[in-house]
Amino acid sequence: MTNLATVREQKSNESTPVHIQDRQLARRLAIQALFEVDSVDHRPGDVIDARLANPEPNENGDDPEVVVSDEAADFLRFLVAGVIKNREALDTIIARYAPEWPVDQLAIIDRNVLRLALFEIGCRELHTPSKVVINEAVELAKRFGSDNSPRFVNGVLGAALHDAQRKPF
Repeated sequence: MTNLATVREQKSNESTPVHIQDRQLARRLAIQALFEVDSVDHRPGDVIDARLANPEPNENGDDPEVVVSDEAADFLRFLVAGVIKNREALDTIIARYAPEWPVDQLAIIDRNVLRLALFEIGCRELHTPSKVVINEAVELAKRFGSDNSPRFVNGVLGAALHDAQRKPF
């Protein structure tokens, strides 16, 4: 798992717009990587490398050039590795707070947005406010999920917040 020393060193810059944008980009790329790993079982390292090489692919082939900072790349690797390592525990939390939906039957995007957010809230090494993580998760659900995804993600995260804040990861 990637060490977050660089992220900690920049902790004093947490409120700067560049830091926020780096974190948002890392979360967006993490969701895309987790979706691919979950749906077609590609190797996480290869998927992350592909995302970093071309962060904003489009259908026309004229992909915009997007620079991914070292901080964003480190955070991306940390998030993906953490979700994959803790997937079973994350799925247990999701199952507890969405019992009418078996985790393996959830939409792949919803399942991975929940995993990512619960990992970030529950990670001992991270200190992102829960409200920020939930807001970011809802935005990811709006961008990549179905019409019902934002409300579903918000509801499950709100219900599971107390368990995740115990920092089990």
